[in-house]
Amino acid sequence: MEDFFTVIGGMGTPATNSYIRLLTARTPAHQDQDYLNYILVNHATVPDRTSYILDHSQPSFYPALLADIKQQAALKPDFMVIICNTAHYFYRELAAAAGDIPLLHMPHVAVGTLAKRFPQAKKIGLIATAGTMADHIYEREIEDAGYDVVLGNGPIQDQVTELIYRDIKEQNKVDATLYHTILREMIDEKGCDLVVLGCTELSLAQEKASDHEYPIIDPQSIIVDESIRLATAIRAGEPVDYTPLVKINDPLSH
Repeated sequence: MEDFFTVIGGMGTPATNSYIRLLTARTPAHQDQDYLNYILVNHATVPDRTSYILDHSQPSFYPALLADIKQQAALKPDFMVIICNTAHYFYRELAAAAGDIPLLHMPHVAVGTLAKRFPQAKKIGLIATAGTMADHIYEREIEDAGYDVVLGNGPIQDQVTELIYRDIKEQNKVDATLYHTILREMIDEKGCDLVVLGCTELSLAQEKASDHEYPIIDPQSIIVDESIRLATAIRAGEPVDYTPLVKINDPLSH
């Protein structure tokens, strides 16, 4: 297969399925051959990312993802994308293992859209897994872009964890009321101008419960659009600039 990319997913599977659904729905296609070429690695048995980040005595998810990256790099895709924000904890190591295959950096790409989509925004709210919060990956990206960060911590983090783990991961369902409550608390009570959904399960919640008016940045939705843009340009033989989509000097936080 030529002109293809690799999707490293399965963390978790419902969130990865959301990426694939959006990818299919947004691809301009009128026949089978118009859709995109890609390999989906749905590695569902990758150890929990947050468990390891918060407690290094727990199984590390790095060896599994490293094996996936090396395996896929040998197939020479045009680029790779990891459908899990928390997994970017090991981005620098995984990007190095990918060699000359660009590994898109979902948090970096998402935060890069802030000024264009919300030019007046100053206070950026962040909700994510406890692991992503502890890693500070989005916090650094938002601050480096010149914004103030408002963390969804304390009781809000408890609600976010409940939505991600109890509802979506354990029961494969989205509690729309809980999701909307979290957004309301971030916007109305914490005074955020918008909220970044720093977990792909939260992106799934947005897909399933988008009937609200709260301003958000959805990194998975953004990376879907970037995947389509890149794959379409590659198929057409157009030059592609990966510079804004990767982080060559991503700092180690661990």
